[in-house]
Amino acid sequence: MVVPTGRDSPACWSATLASCYCTTMATVSQKYAERAGRPLFLCDFSPPRGADLSTVERVKQVGADFVCVAYSPGKSVRADSVAMAHLIADGGDQDVIFNLAGRDMNRLAIQNHLLGAQLLGLANLVVLQGDRFTARDRESVKDVGDYQPTELIQAIGAMNEGLDFRGLRLRAPTTFCTGAVIDFSRGDVRQEVLLAQRKVIAGADYFIAQAFYEVEVAHRFLQAYRDETGQEFPKPVFYGLQILEKDGLVFGDVPEALRRDLERGRSGVEIALEQLHTFVGNGFDTVYVVPPILRGGRRDYKAAQDLLAAFRR
Repeated sequence: MVVPTGRDSPACWSATLASCYCTTMATVSQKYAERAGRPLFLCDFSPPRGADLSTVERVKQVGADFVCVAYSPGKSVRADSVAMAHLIADGGDQDVIFNLAGRDMNRLAIQNHLLGAQLLGLANLVVLQGDRFTARDRESVKDVGDYQPTELIQAIGAMNEGLDFRGLRLRAPTTFCTGAVIDFSRGDVRQEVLLAQRKVIAGADYFIAQAFYEVEVAHRFLQAYRDETGQEFPKPVFYGLQILEKDGLVFGDVPEALRRDLERGRSGVEIALEQLHTFVGNGFDTVYVVPPILRGGRRDYKAAQDLLAAFRR
């Protein structure tokens, strides 16, 4: 067997790819380490339900450090999260994260997909299970679920070491910065702590917390983690902050006082700005901003832009 050398060698290919990534795409871990106390923002983004790029410029104008591209939100047919992340990042003026659910593809398809993302220069992803299919859903679509999130995080770590799911060596290792999800609102806090700990051990580099509205729930989770493990939570967490809309879709349990404010006509951006100052005042200055979700799944990215502009003034 002849092993390529010089410019055709695998080591050279790997170095060339790595240099491209470094010049075009910051990782979440890098930006977190270099932020020097500055608040860091991710902005949630829903891919379009067709070949429509009109929302790309809108979300880039939000001014978030990263745009986080959802994976098939609402279990609907949407543009692929990898393709959309690449389009948003094109031009080099916006860093991105793509979401990937283990629900819909088998191991071979997922790892093919990840190699494609790497070749497009995408460095950051978030691993999630994806909303479970109902009995009605399963009349028209199959639930694959080859990977649980923790298993997929481990598999991506192996790809970063140059191995695929069969244990065969890749021509060049991947260089992914892998995120995972936490939900503070789940009833069994200890169970969520144990799950998060497994994701840390599996190799998660950072976490995104689902939207919540009272800082006490985050404090409760972090204290439960300390009690269970004897240490502080070891990875960056981006705390979910949804901008509410009176007739919009809502995630999590919204306190009755906030619902009343919306009914009385108070702006969702004004409410979110107050919450954001509370987050930052409690040390939660890495924030996952969820723009309003309107009827039909449309998003109001201008509201997210207004929120960050008002906070930075």
